Amino acid sequence: MQKTLVLLCLWLGVARLAVGYDQTQSIAWKMARHDPLSPAALVGQKMFFDPALSGSGHLACSTCHDPNNAYAPGNALAVQPGGTAMTQFGTRAVPSLRYKQFTPPYADLLVNPDGYSAPGPGGGFTQDGRALTLADQAKIPLLAANEMANRNPADVVDRIRRGAYADLFRAAFGADVFTRPNEAFQHAAEALQAFQIEDYSFHPFSSKYDLHVRHKIGGQFTDAERRGLSVFLNPQKGNCAACHFTGAGLQGSSGLFTDYSYEAIGVPRNPDIPINKDPTYYDVGLCGRSDHPLPASRQYCGMFKTPTLRNVATRKVFFHNGQIKSLRDAIRFYNTRDTNPELWYPTVRGVVQKFNDLPERFRTNIDRQAPLIGQPAGATPVLTDQDIDDLEVFLNTLTDDYEATLATN
Repeated sequence: MQKTLVLLCLWLGVARLAVGYDQTQSIAWKMARHDPLSPAALVGQKMFFDPALSGSGHLACSTCHDPNNAYAPGNALAVQPGGTAMTQFGTRAVPSLRYKQFTPPYADLLVNPDGYSAPGPGGGFTQDGRALTLADQAKIPLLAANEMANRNPADVVDRIRRGAYADLFRAAFGADVFTRPNEAFQHAAEALQAFQIEDYSFHPFSSKYDLHVRHKIGGQFTDAERRGLSVFLNPQKGNCAACHFTGAGLQGSSGLFTDYSYEAIGVPRNPDIPINKDPTYYDVGLCGRSDHPLPASRQYCGMFKTPTLRNVATRKVFFHNGQIKSLRDAIRFYNTRDTNPELWYPTVRGVVQKFNDLPERFRTNIDRQAPLIGQPAGATPVLTDQDIDDLEVFLNTLTDDYEATLATN
């Protein structure tokens, strides 16, 4: 996939993008941060923090999507526990729910927002894009046996009907809404979607980077942060923006640090995920979806959605399987995956088991985009230790609530 032309635009158009960003994002959300929530969103807010909606009675949406950690897990587990006894585990690392509202529906040939990349798979909710909307995504954990473990939609609706905010639900969706369980379940999902769209905390745009691109007080970058941004943008260095696009994007968005594309990165297998104890099991991403069956969809095997890098420095595990445990190691993995694979993959009888979490027949799908990957083993990595230091410092500028930190100092 040819993505490098966009970097030239980024180098030449920083001022224009900063102005566009200010107009399309910051002003709008700052005006909206004090707007009252709609009745549907108020219901969604109650649901989001309600563990009684789970089969165990101990798992709420907020358990895994902690508002104090950018709506991502606050722990360092690769996958989270759930089920009726909280003894079952998920199969993928839980992503942040911030900045999801601009995500387009999944398409096999989505035209990426940079305007230069060749169309490819993109968009959708969850790491394999199988949910078309936030409401569709919200239904998945409510019914998943290893998550909130409700038996069926009517089970969810009955829990709401017996709960403390049943009257609020009726006020939002009709006095007799509980007599139609399937319709009520759809409304419940729409309520969770409304909460995520309307509540400011899901899209605060309050990082140091946001102040920087708007030329606001407190947004002046340090020398290291400026160098890190240069590494991020430079197609001969990090080339990060080739997938983590920084410019004007879809749905009127800007500065979201993703182009919603799917890539097969070849992350090492994580033995801490219980299902991985079965040596025949592989999470193959897109081609594991029921609507992308094999063999017709083999070109998608191993692909997972490119996440936003906003708040990436607050995460404790990285990539779809949580195998990488620090931001610095995530950068180092990109830098040395091919030059020093022994750093990341197990060695058996003297042979490095590279790409060991993807069946060999699908490894031709692995992204080999230059400059960080596709180099021969033993070559000198593109990024120096200084580059890695600076890039990590820059990525920390994408952490929200920096404005609040400034206000208290």
